[in-house]
Amino acid sequence: MYAIVEIKGQQFKAEEGKFLYVHHLGDDVKEGDAISFDKVLLIDADGDVKIGAPAVEGAKVECEVLTSLVKGEKVIVFKKKRRKGYRRKNGHRQYFSKVLIKKIVTA
Repeated sequence: MYAIVEIKGQQFKAEEGKFLYVHHLGDDVKEGDAISFDKVLLIDADGDVKIGAPAVEGAKVECEVLTSLVKGEKVIVFKKKRRKGYRRKNGHRQYFSKVLIKKIVTA
């Protein structure tokens, strides 16, 4: 059983017992907190597929926050214009939250 859920503008495939790295959920979310996401777009329960328009009514994904702040891989942004002497190098590390999918509740 899995569900496609929208979290902070991105879609994720959520399965029970799996981990997700989602965009940072905010400073008010602490480690060990139970949160639920109710914008479930699709649920597949062993071949029985429910598609929402735009979301499945009454469905939600219950999660536990394992780590509220994790830094992702470093992304290097390099810009250059040849023969002009223009070079810029910049780096960025995105903040994520690590959540554990506890339960997928269907309608």
